[in-house]
Amino acid sequence: MTNTTNPLANPIRILIVDDHPVVRAGLTSMLGTQAELQVIGSASSGEEALAMIQRDDPDVVLLDLRMPGLNGIDMLVAAKKSGSHVRAIILTSYETDEDIYRAVQAGAQGYLLKDTPFKEMLEAIRAVNAGKRYIPRQIAQRLAERMMRTELTARELEILKMLAKGPTNKQIGHALGISDYTVRNHVNSIIEKLEVSDRTEAATTAIQRGIITVDD
Repeated sequence: MTNTTNPLANPIRILIVDDHPVVRAGLTSMLGTQAELQVIGSASSGEEALAMIQRDDPDVVLLDLRMPGLNGIDMLVAAKKSGSHVRAIILTSYETDEDIYRAVQAGAQGYLLKDTPFKEMLEAIRAVNAGKRYIPRQIAQRLAERMMRTELTARELEILKMLAKGPTNKQIGHALGISDYTVRNHVNSIIEKLEVSDRTEAATTAIQRGIITVDD
């Protein structure tokens, strides 16, 4: 009986997207050793990747999360809006709760750290190519915990970013044109949603989880 699903006859076509040339070259070399895989190209930016996805229609995209310009999540959202059914695996150095959550919300089917063993990376590529999700247990647990938490409102997020810089409620209220009483209510809501004990812990926890960054 002939095998009509021979992976060597129909290799998985992969696009690598990362702004670091060394990472792109390393992945291309490593994946190129597998007969079941075919690296069809690499892109150094989200913008370049979008054009290549539309032109070459890869089976699986290995996608860096943080790049200048169009980052990995924004690129995924843009690809979906353009009608692409791209299957993406996030391959990143970052694993904050918010990074994981936003990536999956944007449509990523896999999430791996860059120090993932090659054997596991192959498993992830095969699974995602077959239409399945591949999220390692420890990352899936973080995702589940994040999904259980209530979403912060845009105003709460704005106040949280200001809290990280240490102003009083009165100073925040003055900057936003609202009363310090209203600010206090927002701060209490932030503390409750993040399940922390005070405003200082709220800011620290938000940075650790990737909800805000120190340069915000």
